[in-house]
Order: sequence, then C-alpha cells, then structure tokens
Amino acid sequence: MAGTNSERVLLTEGPAIILVHPQLGENIGMVARAMANFGLSELRLVSPRDGWPSEKARSAASRADHVIDAAKVYDTLPEAIADLNFVYATTARDRYGYKPVRSPLIAAETLRNRFNMGEATGILFGRERTGLTNEEVALADEIVTFPVNPAFASLNLAQAVLLMSYEWLKTSMESREETSFQALSQNPATKDQLQGLFDHVEEALDARGYFRPVAKKPKLIDNLRAVLTRPGFTESEIRLVRGIISSLDRFTREAPRGAGAPENSRAKKADDAGDDT
Repeated sequence: MAGTNSERVLLTEGPAIILVHPQLGENIGMVARAMANFGLSELRLVSPRDGWPSEKARSAASRADHVIDAAKVYDTLPEAIADLNFVYATTARDRYGYKPVRSPLIAAETLRNRFNMGEATGILFGRERTGLTNEEVALADEIVTFPVNPAFASLNLAQAVLLMSYEWLKTSMESREETSFQALSQNPATKDQLQGLFDHVEEALDARGYFRPVAKKPKLIDNLRAVLTRPGFTESEIRLVRGIISSLDRFTREAPRGAGAPENSRAKKADDAGDDT
C-alpha cells in the first residue's frame, strides 16, 4: 500500500481510543487505520454491535493489523475505562455546564502532558448515529469538541478519530513546520550548465526558423533566456530538458523512438518518395 514503510519506526503510543457501541465493522477498521496513521495503537471496543473479531474491520483497516490484533473488547464503558486516570468524551452537541469543554488542540496538549507524567488516558467516541449519551459523557473528565460548521456538525466515526489522532501527533513535533520526510536534496545548476541549455534551445529553434523576423531575434532570445532563468533549474532538471530537446531533434512523429534508427527511416522515406516519381 502507498505510504507504508516497514523499514521505519512504527509509532505505538498515546491515549486509548474507546469506541462505545460501534456498529459497523468497516467503521472500526477505518478508525484503526486513522489511529495507525498518527501513531496511536490502543483500541478498546465497548460491546460492538456486530461482534468481534471482524474480517470487515480488518479489511477496512488497510494493513493497520497491529491495531486490530491488539483491540480489546469490554461489556460496559465503566469496565473499559477502569484503569485510566483521565478521559475525554467527544461530542458535537451542546451540553451547557455539563463538563469543561476543550478544543482538540488543548485536549491533545493535555493528553500529551499527562502521558509524559505516566498517566493512562483515553478518548471516548460514541455510536455512529447518535454519539455518546449524557450518562456516558458523565464518566469522562472533560469534553472535547471540534470546530466544525455549526449547521452541519456531524462527523463520521473515523473522521472524528482521525482529527484527534492528528492533534495528538502534532504535540510530539518540535515545530509546526516539521514534516515526516523531506524532498531529496538537489544541486542547483551551474551557470555553465544553464548556458549550455540556452545554446541548445537557441540552436534547435534557429534550425526551425523560429526567430523571425531576423531583426527581432536578439529580443526573442532575451525573452527566452528570461523565461529559462526564472525557475532556478537544478542539474537534473537541466539534463531532463536537454534530453527532451535532443529527442525532438532526433525523432519524428512518423519515426518515433523505438521504431528503428531515425536515419534509416528518413532514408526509406526518401527512397519511397523517389520511387513515386
């Protein structure tokens, strides 16, 4: 699968993701995938409707097998959170004065701080259709809610888990600009290489009568060089562009690369033309 790399370190830490009465195995699998994307691995299921284990969940997890295999099933929510020190409940509904309400950013930072102090933490997610009940939210310490369109606040289960998982992983980054990988370093082209490109393009265009009228040739060349210096070419890009020009010079639409030696093809065309006269 694209994006997976068995040679890199697999992140497996952080709060437990607790799904309360999840319905579809496919949704559980997509939750597992979202968790694995951002380094979470502890999945707890409270009385899943369609039972457990689930092949549909495994299929939807897209190779997040370590999350699926380690998932634990509980009969009740109090059993699922009994060993935890601090728990968030996710909800999109207004519950005035019910519990302290935090943004995902603050919630993730709180979870990270508690994790660093050795505390066991978790995040509750409710049923796909109705979410968590008031009684279930009451078992949590605080509420976390997402900044969404107030007129369309419904998130599917995997989306909600992904958003919290993303915020969790961000708290481990040294800076907001940090990324998991960088583009390969490339050497910028030298002025000599750039001049070689100018000369190559100019000669190819000149041979085809591009610079007309002749009096405007110096200005056209100036404009062309202004365009070619704008991108800030690397050495490999210079080689690529010159390879393209060479290919256009050497091969034709009638005798493309792989159709035989271009010279032979052109000679054959000349012979054929001579036979018709």
